[in-house]
Amino acid sequence: DALSLATPHVLWYQRRVHGGSRGLGHQVCTDYLLVLEAAMAQRGIVVNDKQLACAPIQSQEGMDYLQAMAAAANFAFCNRSIIANRVRNTFEDIFQRSARELGLYSIYDVCHNIAKIEQHQVDGQTHQVLVHRKGATRAFGPGHPQLPPQYQHIGQPVLIGGSMGTCSFVLTGTEYGMMNTFGSTCHGAGREMSRSKAKRELDSKRVMQDMADRGITLLSRNWGDVAEEAGPAYKDVRKVVETCHNAGISKLCVRLRPIAVIKG
Repeated sequence: DALSLATPHVLWYQRRVHGGSRGLGHQVCTDYLLVLEAAMAQRGIVVNDKQLACAPIQSQEGMDYLQAMAAAANFAFCNRSIIANRVRNTFEDIFQRSARELGLYSIYDVCHNIAKIEQHQVDGQTHQVLVHRKGATRAFGPGHPQLPPQYQHIGQPVLIGGSMGTCSFVLTGTEYGMMNTFGSTCHGAGREMSRSKAKRELDSKRVMQDMADRGITLLSRNWGDVAEEAGPAYKDVRKVVETCHNAGISKLCVRLRPIAVIKG
């Protein structure tokens, strides 16, 4: 809750679900890259990278894409909600107490790699804009009208995941970020290696042993894929978080050490 977030010395256990649209979002992107490339050719729009393919928001292609993207985002929200509920049910079965008695509640749920229609200050004027956060996540500052009451005074919780064997973090949004990054900050460390390179260069058994030596329990459906989420496959999340904190676009609040990881 807000008290725990605002009081870093409180010891608490957090269960995180990092899940998306199960390939639907990727397929939407693949399909609409072709649609938007054709739209750009018709309108004489030129970009430096085809991954930046675009169209006017109010065009038919633009509106179709936003609707498809929203469907993928809703699918992702549903997936995380179902997983979270099953986790609560499991805790209730094991401890024979209700989720409320155990203090199991959701802190926040937010998407990254998504476009959102928001109001922001641009050149001193309030404008409605479409903020596309790729490799970033939303970080609204204190007092923002879209924040729940319990987070109004501290800003939006920003959930920053590490790799399987590294720490994760909770940050909070800032007013400085609202004015300078459209209320955005990092959503993770970012990859140092592609998944395929990590699987070629890292040994899954060694990764598993390293995690076990540090007291981290790991469960995976496919042990051969463990290497793709190993610590060395990512940049140092601590440095990334410190950079965002020092830049003032989000505020460091809580560091979380992993004790158990379930890789889907």
